Amino acid sequence: MSTSSRHLSRRALGRLAAAAAGGLTLGACAGRPDAASPDAPLRITANNHVWAEAIREHFGEIEERIGRRVVMSILTADQLGNSYNVKLNASATDIDVMMLRPLQDLLLFAHNEWVADLTDLVTGDPDFDWADFQAAPRQRCTVDDRVVSVPVVTERPALYYRRDLVADLGGPPATLDELMAMSLELADRGNDFFGYVGRGQRNGAVSQWSSFLYSFGGDFTRDGGSTIATREAIAAYEYYGTLLRRTGPPGVTNMTLEQAMPVFAQGKAAFYADADAIYTNFLDPTISTVQDTIGFAPFPAGPAGALGYNIPSWSLSINAFSLLRDDAWEFVRWATSPEMVARIQAAGIPGARESAWADDATLAAFPPDLAESMRLGGERGVDHDRPEVLQVGRARDIVGQPLVAAVLGDDVPAAARDAHAEFADFLVRDNRHRGI
Repeated sequence: MSTSSRHLSRRALGRLAAAAAGGLTLGACAGRPDAASPDAPLRITANNHVWAEAIREHFGEIEERIGRRVVMSILTADQLGNSYNVKLNASATDIDVMMLRPLQDLLLFAHNEWVADLTDLVTGDPDFDWADFQAAPRQRCTVDDRVVSVPVVTERPALYYRRDLVADLGGPPATLDELMAMSLELADRGNDFFGYVGRGQRNGAVSQWSSFLYSFGGDFTRDGGSTIATREAIAAYEYYGTLLRRTGPPGVTNMTLEQAMPVFAQGKAAFYADADAIYTNFLDPTISTVQDTIGFAPFPAGPAGALGYNIPSWSLSINAFSLLRDDAWEFVRWATSPEMVARIQAAGIPGARESAWADDATLAAFPPDLAESMRLGGERGVDHDRPEVLQVGRARDIVGQPLVAAVLGDDVPAAARDAHAEFADFLVRDNRHRGI
């Protein structure tokens, strides 16, 4: 199949009454939707995520619209990645719609031409209203000026804190200087209580450290080259390393989300910054002891401001090899419509549409201080939380090296220079592979 035949084009008039306003099609070639069996189900592959469970409850609506059964396979994130790699490399047609991680997968999938071009569909349908999606998540679903995915779940950083502990300190910290001072004051490490807990493992910490990096005025790259040894990046490494080294738990360099989150949930830390999408873990009395004392605040401001990320943690793409691409688009269009996004966000799952965030009914699902933190994060968030490369895992390993050095109290400028040299070489190869 040629590259052009995988791209989406105008849909013939009269396809479906419910979609007449969007009158677009996913292209004509051998294996077009009308060549597939009318009894074949539309197959969705999704992550084991609350969004997938929520949307599945409404499948009757889309099945009636397309006149076809919808079947969803739910896998863990690791299983999902392995499945896509195997099947898409083999041009498999038994996946129609893919739930994927844009910042981890989308550059590679687009480069390999595994995902259909949705540009004409999302921009040509006024009822779909592509401009209603927040700018940062919308940008992350666009590769080389082609829309190749539609965001369904978004994340921003939130500062989780203990209201009972900061009441006498004037409330939660508004700046990184205040966060450091309060964390040092509240830490009692001899009695197994910590001022701040966060991810410290080399690879896993990078996405959350990104907010510190941006707030110090840095970034991972600029004009295709490494910027992780700039003055701003080194300051962010040193700050984060000092915060964890002086106020955090032992063994923090081995901590990812799975290890850091329970420390806060069990009442053993005053502050914890991580994705706002995990907030329900702290409100669940079966796993949390802080549900009555937890507070939520925006990410604190550094020298460059409070510049966390605002990313699509999950999105929907259409398999370029699908035989049911018209129906696959109907599913994506339905699942990400203003009405469905508002409905799912009202259940406490943060979406990507501006209209949903402007709706008091959808915000009511979140604690008020968390809703305000999310709103502010959406307005000022950067559109990535990790390097924008094909080999994301390798890039995170490189970028995370100075972070670990900072936690251990090693020479951070030297570690940053070494990592910069390695990252610069990596980027030359990655850029060449991408054709940049």
